[in-house]
Amino acid sequence: MANKVYKDAKSALDGLLRDGITVLAGGFGLCGIPERLIAAIRESGVKNLTCVSNNAGVDGFGLGLLLETKQIAKMVSSYVGENKLFAQQYLSGELQLEFNPQGTLAERIRAGGAGIPAFFTKTGVGTLVSEGKEIREFHGERYVMERGIVGDLAIVKAWKGDTAGNLIYRKSARNFNPMMATAAKITVAEVEHLVPAGTLDPDHIHTPGIFVKRIIDGSPHEKRIEQRTIRKA
Repeated sequence: MANKVYKDAKSALDGLLRDGITVLAGGFGLCGIPERLIAAIRESGVKNLTCVSNNAGVDGFGLGLLLETKQIAKMVSSYVGENKLFAQQYLSGELQLEFNPQGTLAERIRAGGAGIPAFFTKTGVGTLVSEGKEIREFHGERYVMERGIVGDLAIVKAWKGDTAGNLIYRKSARNFNPMMATAAKITVAEVEHLVPAGTLDPDHIHTPGIFVKRIIDGSPHEKRIEQRTIRKA
């Protein structure tokens, strides 16, 4: 078995980055985002990226780091309300945006990973989301056709992984990460705990190692809180 373990994010992405590629970036808000890999992409200086992610991080963290350096040319997202820089770049015409309902985005990625080129959904029919897309009627209801998404590179974050690339996610981090790991030509994972192959219970594995080509131990992670809400005394 080929060695999948790399010493750091920079080496794990070596030879995979080039201008204009499509990157699937796992995470939900700031939960379960591949912090180290995003930072390494920033350091690489690669440009004109299309990034597929539920959101665009926040100002100064997550994918927001790539917006600061204007390395992202287009975002395919469902929620971008936490990032002022994103709004500025979009409104000024510097950044392209393809909005998706959140469930549609998730299914587009899952479909891409399953080899399904397109599917029909009721979500978005009669709204801006469906403009320019094929509409078809099934059982008296109108549906809009959405295309599956396949990326050049997927970067995902897991709680635990083994040296064979098998991954386990915890709680909210088990969001877009599992499906993105299946929907790219090459998947690179960063984990909080890297263990020897054979250590993980097969029944607990969410992403089989066959989908993961490279893996790093990215600890310690910052795990920044996106919106801190506390009760007043």
